[in-house]
Amino acid sequence: MSPKIQQERIRILTPSLATLAGEGAVVYWMNRDRRVQDNWALLYAQHIALQRRVALNVVHCHTPNDLGASDRTDQFMLSALNVVAEQCVEHNISFELLFGDPRNVFTQWITEHQPSLIVTDFEPLRLTQQRLDAVVQLAPCPVHQVDAHNIVPCWTASPKQEFGAYTLRPKLTRLLPQFLDEFPSVVRHPFGIAHGAAIEKANGATHDGATSIIQAFVSRINTYVDRNDPTKLGQSNLSPYLHFGFIAPQRVAMVVSQLPQPTESGGPFASFLEELIIRRELSDNFTFYNSNYDTFEGFPNWARESLNEHRNDPRDYIYSYEDWEGASTHCPLWNAAQRELLGTGKMHGYMRMYWAKKLLEWSASPEEALAVGIALNDTYELDGRDPNGYAGLAWSIGGVHDRAWFGRPVYGKVRYMNANGCAKKFDVKEYIRRNETR
Repeated sequence: MSPKIQQERIRILTPSLATLAGEGAVVYWMNRDRRVQDNWALLYAQHIALQRRVALNVVHCHTPNDLGASDRTDQFMLSALNVVAEQCVEHNISFELLFGDPRNVFTQWITEHQPSLIVTDFEPLRLTQQRLDAVVQLAPCPVHQVDAHNIVPCWTASPKQEFGAYTLRPKLTRLLPQFLDEFPSVVRHPFGIAHGAAIEKANGATHDGATSIIQAFVSRINTYVDRNDPTKLGQSNLSPYLHFGFIAPQRVAMVVSQLPQPTESGGPFASFLEELIIRRELSDNFTFYNSNYDTFEGFPNWARESLNEHRNDPRDYIYSYEDWEGASTHCPLWNAAQRELLGTGKMHGYMRMYWAKKLLEWSASPEEALAVGIALNDTYELDGRDPNGYAGLAWSIGGVHDRAWFGRPVYGKVRYMNANGCAKKFDVKEYIRRNETR
């Protein structure tokens, strides 16, 4: 075991297959962390391949429009895989892109190529877990899983679902020094002959390198104080790149932590690291330990009880999915947020909260509100189909990671938001104007 790849990051999913099988290549089944450097899973796979003196292959399975993702989302992801393919071949690592459900195409690939070890990423969502379980059951060789997405591995940070950021924060803070290490480099692999060609860039899409993406934000990190104002460039805009694993959260955290820190407490640095580390890893914790993360049953008891008490409250408006999708509500602010999403593939973070709260207020039931929110988020957000999205909707609609508030119609004790509150934080008319023609 390499001393720089902590054992805590690795789970052996096939305990009955304790030893490596045969003389085949080591295969990294790339799912969530689509990058060559700054990737603990690929580093671990290469470490084993070097020990065994065998070839190293990277295999990525792409299921078009997975979980309802739009063509724009697929093109965004495939354009970055082009970079991964090129870098793999440069390092004498074979790269293969398979199209279809991994339960079919990857298991067939395994049968044909007979690898000696499969290394894969950690991702807590249900569909990914089901696909992984199917591969594990059929694999003729050991399967190891590496959490290369979280700075502190999810299963190490906590053995259970946390109540909120206030309970996970001290656990992560205590463990961060142990895991916030500099990455070794993936080296040119000395065994085997790489095969695999670069992927054609979809519709001319391009993808900047990880360093450029991170530096673009770091150069203006002081603007993060404006992150809750959707009329200003305050947010990091890193979420799509983090979601698809093009950049490592750990690398971003290290770059920001090494900047000259302001003398005053708090500020943009602390706020950004809170979101990048605590809040993001809290979402993984929620979806990993709560199998009902996308249903009403996944809400805390107090929220379910309160929402049930107000289930039959009259609604001022009730909209269909087509109304929501088409930005056809009575509310210009909500419509502007939906048009921003439709036009750009990304809705401002603060507006996501208002957007989701109104789904609860103007839907026939909390279940319907959650289903609509998930469908729209997963279809149109570049960073949809992600623990952050499911946790954010569960917070907005079902009080997850929040506390009970004063009761009111429809919402019960779930936190309330309205347009007047937004107007106190930013120029609502300007935000609506900017999104009128999207």
